[in-house]
Amino acid sequence: MYKIGITGGIGAGKSLVSEIFKVLGIPVYNADLR
Repeated sequence: MYKIGITGGIGAGKSLVSEIFKVLGIPVYNADLR
């Protein structure tokens, strides 16, 4: 299993990428919500 981190500034598209991963069935952990 791969683990990747998505980083970037405000408006960089991090949330968009994580939503795409969710749609594709890839588990996503959002540290901001924990």
